Amino acid sequence: MAPVSALLKRCLISSLLIAFGQGAFAQTAADDIAKYREMIADGNPSELYEMSGEELWKKPAGPKNATLEKCDLGLGPGVVDGAAAVLPKYFKDTNRVQDLESRLMTCMDKLQGIPSQGIIDAKFGAGPKKDMDAIVAYIVTHSKGKKINVSTAHPKEKEMYAMGKRAFFFQGGPFDFSCASCHGASGKRIRLQDLPNITTQEGAALGWGYWPAYRVSSGQFWTMQQRLNDCFRQQRFPFPIYGSDVTIALSMYMAKNANGGMIQTPGLKR
Repeated sequence: MAPVSALLKRCLISSLLIAFGQGAFAQTAADDIAKYREMIADGNPSELYEMSGEELWKKPAGPKNATLEKCDLGLGPGVVDGAAAVLPKYFKDTNRVQDLESRLMTCMDKLQGIPSQGIIDAKFGAGPKKDMDAIVAYIVTHSKGKKINVSTAHPKEKEMYAMGKRAFFFQGGPFDFSCASCHGASGKRIRLQDLPNITTQEGAALGWGYWPAYRVSSGQFWTMQQRLNDCFRQQRFPFPIYGSDVTIALSMYMAKNANGGMIQTPGLKR
């Protein structure tokens, strides 16, 4: 029988070799994923959603047979360029903080007479939500390359940021997960992909700045609301109501933390 010290040495060496091997494999996989994204970046299918979204933005619709071209997304009626870079934000006409999707629902209701409930109840990627995906793609593309500049100057914006922070760190569900379980520290991975640390400016910019995005694995364009829904699913939480305050609050927390980073949407994801 080998001495205890010899056994300990062998175990230590084996552990180091396994750890090194796993780290090297994970790094190779991450590099391969990055190369794959580069290869297909020029043909991002989000461009098709963007073109469809522009048509929907300018097309009269709803009981009022009106377009969305007078929709105020935070920079004045009809201003699309740079709008996504300042959202979420407080809007006086609704007296609430809104993200892009909830604001678009307000505009559809007021300008076109399209009730929000039909959009809220629809399935992601189908019907009214498919139209929403396209309009979102059109709008966020007009902020690509601009700096994220989200305000918390208004008291309701401060409240929403604080709510988002609480929601981000709230643990629950059968696995006692929180958003922070995956995105609250640096150096974490899932399915060989690096997870951004949303509590830092750099990580938040990587997370917030690249969504909405086209997901190759599902063949769909995902808005931030759908991305958050999937996070809740993975935590085994009930799905939040589309456009609800908790989803807007989480967006506000991410966006404010990302201030100064660049908008790179529509992104391209696995």
